[in-house]
Amino acid sequence: MNLRTIYSTSPARGWLPWALLTPVICIALAIATEIPSTLFLERFGFVDAQGEFVGAQGLTAMLVVSFITWLLAVAAWIAVVERRNAGTIGLTRDGAAQGFYGGLGVGVVMPSAMIACIWLAGAYEPGALFPAAQSSGAVIAMAGLFVGFLVQASIEEIIFRGWLISVITRRANLVIAVLLSSLTFTLLHFSRGQPWLVTGNILLFALFASAWSISSNNIWGVMGWHVGWNWIIATGFDVPVTGLDAGVPALIVSLAPAGTDFLTGGADGPEGSIFCTLFLVCGIIFFMWRIARKGRDVGPDHNKPAGAQI
Repeated sequence: MNLRTIYSTSPARGWLPWALLTPVICIALAIATEIPSTLFLERFGFVDAQGEFVGAQGLTAMLVVSFITWLLAVAAWIAVVERRNAGTIGLTRDGAAQGFYGGLGVGVVMPSAMIACIWLAGAYEPGALFPAAQSSGAVIAMAGLFVGFLVQASIEEIIFRGWLISVITRRANLVIAVLLSSLTFTLLHFSRGQPWLVTGNILLFALFASAWSISSNNIWGVMGWHVGWNWIIATGFDVPVTGLDAGVPALIVSLAPAGTDFLTGGADGPEGSIFCTLFLVCGIIFFMWRIARKGRDVGPDHNKPAGAQI
């Protein structure tokens, strides 16, 4: 059967799960690997009895251990069950370094501009400039957090925009793949009592990342962007990242909320702000325009799917 592909046309030599089954497998692997990861982190004191990380070191360890364990399970599935190579999940050889570092730069600038807009709207009160520079321990902790977010964000892109989108596209089509992978991403980042704007921004985050990966036909750029986004929010301004306090002084400037949660994101940080919504929507429109332009340049798609299995 001639199925539509993304990233690479290299065939799968094993079994590809049905489109609706793939998110279930993803969630099951996440839950199964979370148990040994949590036991390990508790054993060495990185998280407490309630499962909360202890300081910046605890957050770094949690990011590294939990996500590497999850990746090993997903990689084993891809290699043993689906029998596909790395290029088919967006880890192509061409433009890897350039794409990643370019994305990293955008990932630092984009949320910094978003936070600057919140400040200009009067929703942040600025405090000390470069307080982290006064503590060598803080700088070391930030370097460790960069490693942690490098692992976490890269693995999330490999799993959601790499594996999920590619396998569902082969079983159904690209639109279904983007929707299912984005909804799975949103579900795994959902918590009870979460404001609707936060949930909506998580979905937009996933759609933005999907549009970027489709536009570039690999996941290197969006991997770098995700790393830069998480790290600069966590360390740059003394604000929460995805509702988490990294526990380090601000790298750039310390900001204190002075406006409504609608503007600042409240306890969830700037990712729960309406400004985040606007930035992500603009980004999605930009990449959709790029995708449409590329489609016009290459002409009609001749690799039409002969059927779709959901």
